[in-house]
Amino acid sequence: MSETEKTTAPDEASASAAPTEEPKPKSRRKEPEAEAPSAQDDLGEGFSDEKDEPREPRVRRRGRTKVSYLTINKVDTVDYKDIAVLKRFLTERGKMLPRRQTGNTAKQQRMISRAIKRAREMALLPFVATGSGPEDGSGRRVRRQD
Repeated sequence: MSETEKTTAPDEASASAAPTEEPKPKSRRKEPEAEAPSAQDDLGEGFSDEKDEPREPRVRRRGRTKVSYLTINKVDTVDYKDIAVLKRFLTERGKMLPRRQTGNTAKQQRMISRAIKRAREMALLPFVATGSGPEDGSGRRVRRQD
Protein backbone atom coordinates (compact mmCIF):
# COMPACT_ATOMS: atom_id res chain seq x y z
CA MET A 1 0.00 0.00 0.00
CA SER A 2 1.07 3.53 -0.67
CA GLU A 3 1.29 6.17 2.03
CA THR A 4 -1.90 7.90 0.94
CA GLU A 5 -3.84 4.66 1.25
CA LYS A 6 -2.39 4.05 4.71
CA THR A 7 -3.51 7.45 5.94
CA THR A 8 -7.00 7.20 4.47
CA ALA A 9 -7.65 3.62 5.52
CA PRO A 10 -7.80 4.28 9.29
CA ASP A 11 -10.01 7.31 8.70
CA GLU A 12 -12.49 5.24 6.69
CA ALA A 13 -12.58 2.58 9.38
CA SER A 14 -13.27 5.13 12.11
CA ALA A 15 -15.81 6.92 9.93
CA SER A 16 -17.88 3.79 9.51
CA ALA A 17 -17.70 2.97 13.22
CA ALA A 18 -18.78 6.39 14.57
CA PRO A 19 -21.30 8.79 13.03
CA THR A 20 -19.61 11.96 11.85
CA GLU A 21 -20.89 15.39 10.97
CA GLU A 22 -20.73 16.73 7.46
CA PRO A 23 -17.77 19.00 6.87
CA LYS A 24 -18.76 22.67 7.05
CA PRO A 25 -18.13 24.73 3.93
CA LYS A 26 -15.30 27.13 4.46
CA SER A 27 -16.39 30.73 4.58
CA ARG A 28 -14.28 33.66 3.51
CA ARG A 29 -14.85 35.47 6.77
CA LYS A 30 -12.10 35.14 9.35
CA GLU A 31 -13.25 33.65 12.59
CA PRO A 32 -12.19 35.56 15.69
CA GLU A 33 -9.30 34.03 17.53
CA ALA A 34 -9.81 32.87 21.07
CA GLU A 35 -8.60 35.44 23.58
CA ALA A 36 -7.62 35.13 27.18
CA PRO A 37 -10.53 35.61 29.60
CA SER A 38 -10.94 39.22 30.53
CA ALA A 39 -12.60 41.10 33.34
CA GLN A 40 -15.66 41.62 31.15
CA ASP A 41 -16.41 37.90 31.17
CA ASP A 42 -17.38 38.32 34.81
CA LEU A 43 -20.15 40.75 33.84
CA GLY A 44 -22.33 38.03 32.40
CA GLU A 45 -23.59 37.11 28.98
CA GLY A 46 -23.81 39.69 26.26
CA PHE A 47 -20.95 41.84 27.48
CA SER A 48 -18.09 39.83 26.03
CA ASP A 49 -18.96 40.84 22.47
CA GLU A 50 -17.03 43.82 21.10
CA LYS A 51 -20.22 45.51 19.89
CA ASP A 52 -21.62 45.73 23.42
CA GLU A 53 -18.54 47.37 24.88
CA PRO A 54 -18.85 51.08 25.51
CA ARG A 55 -16.85 53.09 23.01
CA GLU A 56 -14.23 55.56 24.00
CA PRO A 57 -15.36 59.13 23.32
CA ARG A 58 -13.95 60.66 20.17
CA VAL A 59 -11.58 63.52 20.62
CA ARG A 60 -12.76 66.59 18.77
CA ARG A 61 -10.15 69.05 17.82
CA ARG A 62 -11.30 72.58 17.90
CA GLY A 63 -9.88 75.04 15.47
CA ARG A 64 -8.60 78.42 16.40
CA THR A 65 -11.32 80.47 18.08
CA LYS A 66 -12.59 83.28 15.92
CA VAL A 67 -12.25 86.83 17.08
CA SER A 68 -15.15 89.13 16.37
CA TYR A 69 -14.90 92.08 14.00
CA LEU A 70 -16.32 94.21 16.81
CA THR A 71 -13.61 93.11 19.24
CA ILE A 72 -10.79 93.74 16.77
CA ASN A 73 -12.03 97.24 15.94
CA LYS A 74 -13.01 97.96 19.58
CA VAL A 75 -16.62 98.78 18.71
CA ASP A 76 -18.65 99.18 21.90
CA THR A 77 -22.09 99.79 20.39
CA VAL A 78 -23.61 99.04 17.02
CA ASP A 79 -26.15 101.52 15.70
CA TYR A 80 -28.97 100.42 13.38
CA LYS A 81 -27.99 103.24 11.00
CA ASP A 82 -24.49 101.79 10.46
CA ILE A 83 -25.41 99.56 7.51
CA ALA A 84 -21.81 98.78 6.49
CA VAL A 85 -21.12 97.07 9.82
CA LEU A 86 -24.46 95.28 9.88
CA LYS A 87 -23.99 93.83 6.39
CA ARG A 88 -20.88 92.01 7.64
CA PHE A 89 -23.17 89.91 9.85
CA LEU A 90 -25.69 89.02 7.13
CA THR A 91 -25.60 86.40 4.38
CA GLU A 92 -26.28 87.20 0.73
CA ARG A 93 -29.89 86.18 1.30
CA GLY A 94 -30.28 88.55 4.25
CA LYS A 95 -30.06 85.99 7.08
CA MET A 96 -28.15 86.75 10.26
CA LEU A 97 -24.92 84.82 10.68
CA PRO A 98 -24.62 82.72 13.85
CA ARG A 99 -22.10 83.41 16.61
CA ARG A 100 -19.99 80.37 15.75
CA GLN A 101 -19.30 81.85 12.31
CA THR A 102 -18.72 85.45 13.30
CA GLY A 103 -16.92 84.91 16.61
CA ASN A 104 -19.17 87.35 18.46
CA THR A 105 -19.77 87.08 22.16
CA ALA A 106 -23.35 86.55 23.32
CA LYS A 107 -23.66 90.20 24.27
CA GLN A 108 -22.33 91.34 20.88
CA GLN A 109 -24.67 88.96 19.05
CA ARG A 110 -27.71 90.31 20.90
CA MET A 111 -26.63 93.88 20.11
CA ILE A 112 -26.16 93.06 16.41
CA SER A 113 -29.44 91.18 16.08
CA ARG A 114 -31.31 94.04 17.74
CA ALA A 115 -29.68 96.56 15.36
CA ILE A 116 -30.43 94.41 12.29
CA LYS A 117 -34.08 94.06 13.29
CA ARG A 118 -34.38 97.82 13.81
CA ALA A 119 -32.70 98.53 10.46
CA ARG A 120 -35.16 96.16 8.75
CA GLU A 121 -38.10 97.95 10.36
CA MET A 122 -36.74 101.30 9.14
CA ALA A 123 -36.28 99.80 5.64
CA LEU A 124 -32.51 100.27 5.72
CA LEU A 125 -31.95 96.53 5.31
CA PRO A 126 -34.14 94.08 3.39
CA PHE A 127 -35.97 91.31 5.21
CA VAL A 128 -35.10 88.98 2.34
CA ALA A 129 -32.73 89.38 -0.55
CA THR A 130 -34.31 89.95 -3.93
CA GLY A 131 -33.31 88.30 -7.16
CA SER A 132 -31.99 85.21 -5.42
CA GLY A 133 -33.22 82.80 -8.06
CA PRO A 134 -35.20 82.24 -11.25
CA GLU A 135 -38.71 83.62 -10.96
CA ASP A 136 -41.56 84.17 -13.33
CA GLY A 137 -43.47 87.46 -13.26
CA SER A 138 -45.76 86.39 -10.40
CA GLY A 139 -42.97 86.20 -7.81
CA ARG A 140 -43.10 82.41 -7.68
CA ARG A 141 -40.02 80.34 -8.27
CA VAL A 142 -39.81 78.46 -11.53
CA ARG A 143 -38.70 74.85 -11.63
CA ARG A 144 -35.84 74.11 -13.93
CA GLN A 145 -36.54 71.64 -16.70
CA ASP A 146 -33.79 69.03 -16.73
